Amino acid sequence: MTLRPFLIPTVCAFAALTSACDGDSVRISSTRTENNDAKGVLKVVDALQCPQTMGSLTRKGSAQDGGKVCTYVGPKGAEVSLHLVSLDGTNPADALKAFETRLSGSLPAAAAELRASADAEKARVRADAAQAAADTAAVAADAAAGAADQAAAQADRAAGAADRASVRAPGVRIEAAGDDASVRLPGMHIETRGDQASVRIGGFHINASDSDGATRVTGSSPAGGGSGDSVSVNALNNAAEIRTSASGEATRASWILTDSRDSESGWRLVGYEARGPVGGPLVVAAVRSRDTNRNRAFEDAKDLVTLNVGE
Repeated sequence: MTLRPFLIPTVCAFAALTSACDGDSVRISSTRTENNDAKGVLKVVDALQCPQTMGSLTRKGSAQDGGKVCTYVGPKGAEVSLHLVSLDGTNPADALKAFETRLSGSLPAAAAELRASADAEKARVRADAAQAAADTAAVAADAAAGAADQAAAQADRAAGAADRASVRAPGVRIEAAGDDASVRLPGMHIETRGDQASVRIGGFHINASDSDGATRVTGSSPAGGGSGDSVSVNALNNAAEIRTSASGEATRASWILTDSRDSESGWRLVGYEARGPVGGPLVVAAVRSRDTNRNRAFEDAKDLVTLNVGE
């Protein structure tokens, strides 16, 4: 049995949530906390603290809008703006969506391509949900059909099918034919069909396509018995969008959009780091960078948020 080569970086994309994979693969880093409170209580802020420098960042002028906005410049012309955002009854997600809309305007091609890719994925997710229910029934049937499985395996060997493989045992089912393969193990399900691959491991679901170079990761890590911290990645050949959020009522979220191609504005990465207590206000650091990597400017922007509202 041979799984298609593009499945290897797909599995690496998941493995990178906790470790590194060699080779050309999507790399994702994620940290998990057992409880949101372990990071400390986020402060209610009336005005921003805006030091003259923070790591590689240097403040431009003084605070604006009554201490609610500060602007910084960083390496290679990176721009960071620090905002104090009152919710006034607004949902934090809606407040952050406004930042995403403004920042996405700096990378319009990447935003449009990823939006179209996400819409196509929604239809696939609905189909996967139906498939998951069928998989559960299939595993239960496999556990009760040991004798029949042995007979089927003997029949396969007798048929001498050179491009087929079948392995069955209680709770385990592996089928392969040409470029198509199905692997079902406790806690893991892998399906490949032509140039498409689907991997489900624990709370994470990975879809990959060899034809358009798309890799999508969604899911959450368990934390303290709750829903856990969540991560969502939508990656194409030239663009990627990464979104994370922590469990709990307080807001701890980040969002990054990248495009490896040259843009008219020169930007390659935009994003934000946002934190705030229940009910707000939120402290949001908005970043524009000419590097596609999550560079020093983004990390220093996070430090500005921590200085103001806490970890």
